Amino acid sequence: KKRLFDNPCKKRKEASFNSTAYLFLSILSLSLSLSLFWGLFFFNRIAKMIDISRVQKELQDCEKDRDSSGIRVCPKSDNLTRLTGTIPGPIGTPYEGGTFQIDITIPEGYPFEPPKMQFSTKVWHPNISSQSGAICLDVLKDQWSPALTLKTALVSVQALLSAPEPKDPQDAVVAEQVFTLIIIHRLSSSVFLCCLQYMKNYQVFVSTARYWTQTFAKNSSLEDKVKRLVEMGFGDAQVRSAIESSGGDENVALEKLCSG
Repeated sequence: KKRLFDNPCKKRKEASFNSTAYLFLSILSLSLSLSLFWGLFFFNRIAKMIDISRVQKELQDCEKDRDSSGIRVCPKSDNLTRLTGTIPGPIGTPYEGGTFQIDITIPEGYPFEPPKMQFSTKVWHPNISSQSGAICLDVLKDQWSPALTLKTALVSVQALLSAPEPKDPQDAVVAEQVFTLIIIHRLSSSVFLCCLQYMKNYQVFVSTARYWTQTFAKNSSLEDKVKRLVEMGFGDAQVRSAIESSGGDENVALEKLCSG
């Protein structure tokens, strides 16, 4: 009985079975790991894909309200990741009467990531870089929510023109006019904001902002734009169509005309 129990053939069968089972479990474990890896990979890719249908709907909604809001968003090309936003300067501010162009880039994670916006029109404002057009606005950073839209973001930018936040400056040169008064007069922020209207430097700021608006944000007439583009060799009807579809932006219209 002892010899039968210690039969080497039986031991080899057991060893072979154990090896097969181990190999099977190893292959199964590897398959599960690969499945998990590719699942996470594709999930991550899907999470970072732009919701193009949402962008298209937002563009349509902006177009519907264009006459009432004055805000417009149009694509720079067939690629909906590069857009041009247009906002009117708020009434009662140094920016009144100006039309401001904003470059918009839609990131891969939109709408879970905020759109990237910067002014292409030069503007004199404490929270907007006079050099790069970068905008210091919480809605475009950590306060962004997927519930917000391109239009609400542009409305927030427009509101920023009405109510600068000099304590959170983007442009150090503009903000210096404000901070100098705080340091010299040792005023609290609330008192300072009340007195700002009466201080000489505020008038300098207003005058500068108004001058920049007149210089950089005043649209030339439609006929002037048509004339310049026609002189480049494009047809009159083609030029007018391109300007209309570009929201009046002459540079975008030229890009469309050149791309055919």
